[in-house]
Amino acid sequence: MQEYLITINIISLVLMGIDKINAIHNKRRIPEKVLLFVSFIGGSIGGILGMILFHHKTKKIKFIILYPLFLIINILLILYLK
Repeated sequence: MQEYLITINIISLVLMGIDKINAIHNKRRIPEKVLLFVSFIGGSIGGILGMILFHHKTKKIKFIILYPLFLIINILLILYLK
């Protein structure tokens, strides 16, 4: 479980970084539903870090609300499964 969470959070952080770079260079973007899905399946910490480090999606209400919500859900699920 620990390895999965580390991996999915790294993936989430990297996706946020790639999407930010692509946004700056007017290249093809990563769909928001992909970013949110990766966060939902355990990558919420990486997504939140991506928002902070890359200043990305910080004005999108959807991300401001859902990333912390997914983090809470992920924590509750982990506690339940233990």
